[in-house]
Amino acid sequence: MLELKDENFESEVLQADGPVVVDFWAPWCGPCHAVEPILRQLEEAHGHVKFAKLDVDQNLSTASRYEVLSIPTAILFEDGEPKEAVIGARPRSFYEQAWASWLT
Repeated sequence: MLELKDENFESEVLQADGPVVVDFWAPWCGPCHAVEPILRQLEEAHGHVKFAKLDVDQNLSTASRYEVLSIPTAILFEDGEPKEAVIGARPRSFYEQAWASWLT
């Protein structure tokens, strides 16, 4: 999974060709660590979608811009716009349902 920073968010996510899922997380967040393997499985299963993660403590500007108030938050972006957010730790099936039209 690609590691994002405020400096490369625009080029890696907003200007990307195709959908990008961004995992907003922090190292101290237990539920964030539970979600990461699920997102990695989705990344392996859906190669046409880019998956990335952004540490909210180190990249406050981007987290604030997208009003990430709770973590983990995973937002699917397409064409430079946030399309669908999943807040909190959820099972794999929840992410697949929320992002069904992009993952297929």
